[in-house]
Amino acid sequence: MKKKKLNKNWLHDHINDPYVKAAQKDGYRARAAYKLKEIDEDENLVKPGQVIVDLGCTPGSWGQYVRRKLAGKEGGGINGTMIGLDMLPMEPIADMHFIQGDFREIEILEQLGEVLQGRKCDLVLSDMAPNLSGIATADSARMEDLIDLAIEFSQLHLKPGGALLVKCFKDMGFNSVYEKFRAEFKTVTQKKPKASRDKSSEIFLLGRGLKNPVENKSNPIV
Repeated sequence: MKKKKLNKNWLHDHINDPYVKAAQKDGYRARAAYKLKEIDEDENLVKPGQVIVDLGCTPGSWGQYVRRKLAGKEGGGINGTMIGLDMLPMEPIADMHFIQGDFREIEILEQLGEVLQGRKCDLVLSDMAPNLSGIATADSARMEDLIDLAIEFSQLHLKPGGALLVKCFKDMGFNSVYEKFRAEFKTVTQKKPKASRDKSSEIFLLGRGLKNPVENKSNPIV
């Protein structure tokens, strides 16, 4: 009974959520688009001409937001390059290069390399989150693993002056994750957008300027 009541409460809150309503009105696939929108408006992350990679991009609301920011190229299309990576399928987004698979695998990295053609990224985005088990230590470890992957990906593919934005949680090994960011990036900023629910410990970390970029782009992430 308690679980049923919780589900009803969640559904009620979801239906009446202003960001859910806004997403339906604006054509976004998820309310998460407004989290990126607010952070971008504060930090001026997404700019025309950039190469942007979205890790764990499904269902695509962040990609939709980026697409709108890069739109306006004369004759249609976008001014920039968008690449989305996810193990799950995704409905296509115009002008986004979508690669389905695990970006730790050489085959997927080769596909990414074909799109990048030797270029480095200006911005790496990660809204990835683990499947939660309810066991705090296990969930924290899974969250850290995902963020480690995003950092390693950035070391390989990000421009020295580029930026990495990741989702993390205050109650899932946050201090450890924050210290890793401080070790790898020249500046680190915590962001809690209004679209992030008050009840959630969700927070975003923005790292700018790699301290130790990896020069060899062909190295696979292992």
